[in-house]
Amino acid sequence: MKLIVGLGNPGKEYENTRHNIGYMVVDNYLDNVNWKNEKLAKIYKTKINNEDILFIKPTTFMNLSGEAVSYYMNYYKINLKDILVIQDDMDLELGIIRLKTDSSSGGHNGIKNIIEHLNSKSFLRLKIGISKPKYDVIDFVLSKFSQDELKIINESLNKSKLIINDFINNENIERLMSKYN
Repeated sequence: MKLIVGLGNPGKEYENTRHNIGYMVVDNYLDNVNWKNEKLAKIYKTKINNEDILFIKPTTFMNLSGEAVSYYMNYYKINLKDILVIQDDMDLELGIIRLKTDSSSGGHNGIKNIIEHLNSKSFLRLKIGISKPKYDVIDFVLSKFSQDELKIINESLNKSKLIINDFINNENIERLMSKYN
């Protein structure tokens, strides 16, 4: 089984904000599915190419995302190598995509909490650039994308579909990173 985690904050007020890029990616990939409200997350289970796939959008708020990720990883006995976490990254220019594994949180509190709960950095992360803030970090990550920015983000969402497909199809992690980075 694979676990694909879109990071974000629950609630209408956070839709289309920079910090919710993970939610946006999984919503774009799945296109109007019925999410189930479960413990610590909204979940969607499916089978793709005979592989069980669990998509989650933690409802714990960003800084406590590790609670949801560790709960579902343990409940379904999912290996670290079968986890993909999708996050925003202020150190990347808007729309730039990077795949990473075994790296620090880079100051991202959601990732920091996941690393703490899993006691490991050895999971794949799909990082999508939101650019550096020109003002307060919290206000910036919780701000909505402009129309021009959304055009750039939509390109990233489409590229993310290819990455998720390759991840589901058991593409080697190193090959995945060299293909898309």
